[in-house]
Amino acid sequence: MVRRVGKINNLSCRLRNWILCGILLAFQVPAAGTTFQMTSSGYLHTSGSKILNSANQEVGLSGVNWFGFETEQNAPHGLWARNWKSVLNQIKRQGYNVIRLPFSNAMLKPGVKPVGINYAVNSDLEGLTSLQVMDRIVAGAEERGLKIILDNHRSTPGGGPESNGLWYTASSPESRWIADWKRLAARYKKQEAVIGMDLRNEPYNACWGCGEASRDWRLAAEKAGNAILEVNPDLLIIVEGVAQYNGQHTWWGGNLMGVKDHPVRLDIPNRLVYSTHEYPESIYPQSWFKASNYPDNLPAVWDKYWGYIVHEDIAPVLIGEFGTRYETEKDKEWLVAFSTYIQKNKLSWVFWSLNPNSGDTGGLLLDNWISIHLEKQAILKELQYPLLENEQ
Repeated sequence: MVRRVGKINNLSCRLRNWILCGILLAFQVPAAGTTFQMTSSGYLHTSGSKILNSANQEVGLSGVNWFGFETEQNAPHGLWARNWKSVLNQIKRQGYNVIRLPFSNAMLKPGVKPVGINYAVNSDLEGLTSLQVMDRIVAGAEERGLKIILDNHRSTPGGGPESNGLWYTASSPESRWIADWKRLAARYKKQEAVIGMDLRNEPYNACWGCGEASRDWRLAAEKAGNAILEVNPDLLIIVEGVAQYNGQHTWWGGNLMGVKDHPVRLDIPNRLVYSTHEYPESIYPQSWFKASNYPDNLPAVWDKYWGYIVHEDIAPVLIGEFGTRYETEKDKEWLVAFSTYIQKNKLSWVFWSLNPNSGDTGGLLLDNWISIHLEKQAILKELQYPLLENEQ
């Protein structure tokens, strides 16, 4: 997550009871004929707006972002406070089945070492490079039946002066971006925990379908996606939106209006997943938050920018980021409305973030890196899809 462009205070008793008690039955029972199960082996693929497992059963992904590899620490945050295995255990115990793991291209350089890890509680990580730490996280996820989405969040740790809202920088050209993706695809080819590659986080300065090679994110996504699939044809290729299309602005990474006229074309069918990011008013005061019929107006906004892709059965849409500090009334109403939309449309999602040190949203964990934010978890619990089939 990064800053976005143009781009509670208690709930009423009725709303609070709805959240904490989960009385909305649609949140409890999947639609008839839908299994939403993960198999213990086999990659995922798509069919229309659905994600399917190797047995062609519909899959629902519900997870958390665990960031840090993309920062100056070059490692998942929180390992200064606790053991990495205990984090994975907690993620699974709380009912999540996927982790989106942001990283930077700089982190992948040979010899890059993590900082900020407490080796007294993570002795098995001592001496490892950052990429080797990622290896441990991936292997640990696989042991627990958790899935991993790798997210190329930025080129340099923490962003840096080269951050430009594109998929490349002066010191990290497109050729390196593609080579890094091919390297990761090869590295994790035998680990089925890694199910998808989120090609670039929030390419907000890119265009979609404009045909200009240096700016057209759709063309770049095709180039990188096809390169990855040459190495591992079973991976999901996850393509985020841009910020504006034909003068229509929304969140960074959230504008997929261009898909209608300029869809991403991959050489291998049934591997494409589009991804969007959505946030509440506390992140940026978008115009729709001021509408007199808020929050009832929100579904139409989501339909306009990306929801139509699901409604028209074009491809699946993954909510790659959404989150809130859950402090203002309008933010709480937003999360209720968005949760309802997710459930109604059977969307896969990854919450931002597990980390409590997200400056914009806080986290699912509290500042001690152990305790759970109970109100957030109560809402997300109602949206979760099943874990592994043999653990039902």
